Amino acid sequence: MRAVTTSGLVLAAGEALVEIMRPAPGQPLDRPGAFLGPYASGAPAIFASVAARLGAPAALCAAVGDDAFGALLRARLAADGVDVAAVRVDPAAATGCAFVAYDAVGGRSFVFHAGAAARLAPADLGDLPERAAWLHVSGSTLALAPGLADVVGAAAERVRRAGGRVSLDPNVRPDALGRDLAARLQAIAALADVLLPSEGELAALGLDAAAAPVVCTTLGAAGARVRTAAGAEDVPAPAAEERDPTGAGDHFAAAFVVATLAGAAPVEAARAAVAVAARSVEHQGPMEAPVG
Repeated sequence: MRAVTTSGLVLAAGEALVEIMRPAPGQPLDRPGAFLGPYASGAPAIFASVAARLGAPAALCAAVGDDAFGALLRARLAADGVDVAAVRVDPAAATGCAFVAYDAVGGRSFVFHAGAAARLAPADLGDLPERAAWLHVSGSTLALAPGLADVVGAAAERVRRAGGRVSLDPNVRPDALGRDLAARLQAIAALADVLLPSEGELAALGLDAAAAPVVCTTLGAAGARVRTAAGAEDVPAPAAEERDPTGAGDHFAAAFVVATLAGAAPVEAARAAVAVAARSVEHQGPMEAPVG
C-alpha cells in the first residue's frame, strides 16, 4: 500500500510497551535462554505507527516510564511520524513490557508487566478526542486495566459526540472475558462504525455481528471477509512467509482506517489492509515491517 494523504487526525489511546521475544519457536518462557528486542509494541502504538507511516496524521495517548524503554518508545514513534505530545512520561512507574514465546504450532505465551501503561488518566486525553476524525480501539487495551478501559471508553464517547468515527478490534481471548470486560466491549461495539474481529471472535465474545455498519473479519493467511448492508465479499491475501505474526491485526486495522479516510470503499480498504498485514508477518518485531 502506498502512503496516502488523509484529512483529520487518527487517534489511538492505550498501552505503549516494549516486547521482548524468544528468537525461535519451542523456547518457553520458564527456562533460561536468548531473547530478541526490546521492540516498540502495544496494540495502540503499533496502530499509530503504521497509520503515520501510511501518511495519516496520527497521535497516540499513552503513558510510559522515565526509563530507557520509555525513551525507546517515544523516539521510535516520533521517528515514524506519530504525534507523541500525549505520550506522558510517568516517573512513578516503569515502562510496560511483554515477554513472548512461540510454540511449534504458532501458539504464543506471554508474561505482561503493565507498569506505566496502566496509569493513563482521563486528563491525558486533552482535546484529542474532539480533534480526531477517527479513534481506533483494541480490546487488549480494555482488558489490561480497568482505569485504562475507562479512559478509552470516555475517548470513544467524546469522539462520537464530536462527529468522529470509531473502530474496534475485539482482540480478547474468550478465557479472559469477565462480565465487566464484556460490558466494556459491548459499549464500544455499540459506538463503532467498523468492527475488525478475527474469525469466530464476535460469537466467542458474545458481540452482535450486525452491531456496526461495516464488519471486516480477518481470516489469517486466507485474507478477510467484508460485510456491509450490501452483502459480504471475501478478499484474498497475498502469499507471505510467516516469521512473526505479532501486530498483524494492528497493521491490518491501521491500513483499513487510513484507506477508508482516503475515500476507499470497505472492500478496497480491505485489499489495502491484507497487503500491509501480509508484509508485517514476514519481519521479526511488531513494528519492524515496511508498510509502503
